[in-house]
Amino acid sequence: MNRFLLPLGIFIVLVAFLAIGLNRDPREVPSPLVGKPAPAFELPQLHRTEAKFAPKDLQGKVWLLNVWASWCVSCRQEHPILVELAKSGLVPIYGLNYKDQRADALKWLRQFGDPYALSIVDAEGRVGIDYGVYGVPETYVIDKAGVIRYKQIGPVTQDALEKTILPLVKELQK
Repeated sequence: MNRFLLPLGIFIVLVAFLAIGLNRDPREVPSPLVGKPAPAFELPQLHRTEAKFAPKDLQGKVWLLNVWASWCVSCRQEHPILVELAKSGLVPIYGLNYKDQRADALKWLRQFGDPYALSIVDAEGRVGIDYGVYGVPETYVIDKAGVIRYKQIGPVTQDALEKTILPLVKELQK
């Protein structure tokens, strides 16, 4: 009887973890990077490949890093919201073009509008891995000290923008 108790106990614990995991919203997966410095990188810009960009260039500013790709269906959903946000001038948005073809990305921005102060190219996805990108789109709020303060998994919605992202940005800009 005792030899069955350990496997039964392990089975019950695994079922409990599975049940908890299945009841969570996948968009609310906590990021281990929130509260930690944004990973450093230096990548070429999308529009000017000879120019580089690094997060350290924005030290002292609050900004958004939006991970996007021309092949991403959900990116089209959030794009009009980002375009309007960029027009408002409330916070600069920098794009991380993820695992995409440069020509496709440029065409996509010409077609749908370019909300980004600039976009950088992560053709192999290495920076995306450093940031813990699950899939595109994802958006990060980065504070003046270069610390990630929030991660939006999936498209930015008007609701998320108004209730979470913009209040946080305004608080960080003080």
